[in-house]
Amino acid sequence: MAHFTPENFQTCAIGMLLGRASLLKDRILDWHLEADGVTAAQFKVLIIVTQYQVDTPAELCRCLGLDSGSMTRMLDRLEQKGLILRNRCPDDRRQVRLVLTEDGQRLADRLPEIGAMAMNELVGSLEADELKTLETLLAKILLAASDPLTIARFGDRTPDPT
Repeated sequence: MAHFTPENFQTCAIGMLLGRASLLKDRILDWHLEADGVTAAQFKVLIIVTQYQVDTPAELCRCLGLDSGSMTRMLDRLEQKGLILRNRCPDDRRQVRLVLTEDGQRLADRLPEIGAMAMNELVGSLEADELKTLETLLAKILLAASDPLTIARFGDRTPDPT
């Protein structure tokens, strides 16, 4: 369904609002993760590895929309921090599998707590029904675009807003 035209696009704020909300989310996450020496971008990698069982750099690239060079640098930093290891797959030496170190697992175990605090700060101004509606609408947009993490979370059905 086409909602925008060149004539009304100048009054459209949805792109700006989504982008600004994403920036705010990352700033809040950065603040909550500062003591652990991890950034919001690194948090996203760790949470995807732990919650969605993604264990290859290629899958992470698809989930996060990053190119392989950016992902390599991100994984280098996480490896330098002692949070992940990259192991060659014994069946196909070209493929790399990611595993958390003991320190990485300890941090991963705390990520839901850290994430919950950050998300409460982000959406604390919303009522419960408003938050559910926002989640439903965003899921609907992402499912229509075949976003892999949204499909992994919700299947192919938009969550019920009630």
